Amino acid sequence: MTRLLFVIPLLLAASAASAQQQGREACTRDASRFCRPYLDKGDDAVLACLKEHRGRLTKACQQTLTTHGQ
Repeated sequence: MTRLLFVIPLLLAASAASAQQQGREACTRDASRFCRPYLDKGDDAVLACLKEHRGRLTKACQQTLTTHGQ
């Protein structure tokens, strides 16, 4: 039982990391297309840029932003 209680948080953390990675993959092309000058300035700068170009982003990237409350 103790082992199960240890494994469940690890599975949840892995699931969240996987969702974040899929979100990055969905927006990678859009980020390189619209936000190239911000790529070396950190995630917050790229996110702000993606939000500015929301209407021009792919459906997958738009959905990812919406899913993550952006």
